[in-house]
Amino acid sequence: MGSLTFIAGTDTDVGKTFVSSLLAAAILQRGLPVGVYKPVASGCWLEQDELVSGDAVALWQAAGKPLDLEHVCPQRFAAALSPPRAAEAEGKLVDVDRILAGLSPWTEDFDHVLIEGAGGLLSPLADDFLNADLAGELEADVLLVAANRLGVVNHTLLSVEVCRSRLGRDPIAIVLNQVGREGCESMKTNRGEIQRYVGQLPIIEVGFEQQSLLESAGAEEFIGRTLRTPSA
Repeated sequence: MGSLTFIAGTDTDVGKTFVSSLLAAAILQRGLPVGVYKPVASGCWLEQDELVSGDAVALWQAAGKPLDLEHVCPQRFAAALSPPRAAEAEGKLVDVDRILAGLSPWTEDFDHVLIEGAGGLLSPLADDFLNADLAGELEADVLLVAANRLGVVNHTLLSVEVCRSRLGRDPIAIVLNQVGREGCESMKTNRGEIQRYVGQLPIIEVGFEQQSLLESAGAEEFIGRTLRTPSA
């Protein structure tokens, strides 16, 4: 199997899809096809009698529209709740077997697949099935995306601890994403404070509405290392 990268947030509204899209576009710019998979999405809207996930559309477009949009996100629900509760609101269940089966078209055709979770590592994808459970079952590398704002140190270190305790390994990198145009005072110190506790773990900073991941220091090296490291 080629490289599988599971992108998880440290909180809600941290820019996980934005960063995932930047990474997909950066891989594509290297001339390498990249698969994108969001197993389940909630908060979708109705368009021509079909539920549409904005996250899935963004990923698909950034990756050059591989396969078709239906393959990007097979399970979609309307309510802006956790996926299992959004499914419950429609009298349905999130199908874990379908989550796993939905990855197959991507791994069959692409050496590099980005998998975007729903929320953080301990957020539920389905009843009794967390994002961390999926990342662990796939033995995927984990990329943590965090909002570069006050409070990010605690959120990030908690997520790193989840990686270590539940998956037995560190995330491959942390992305600190600026989520507001003005930023905040803590942006000057967040990276250094987190680095103090995670050792040599790469930390990449992304600016507000940044156009390319390669604008970030360390991104080129991170992408190269990611593509050279196949998942188990």
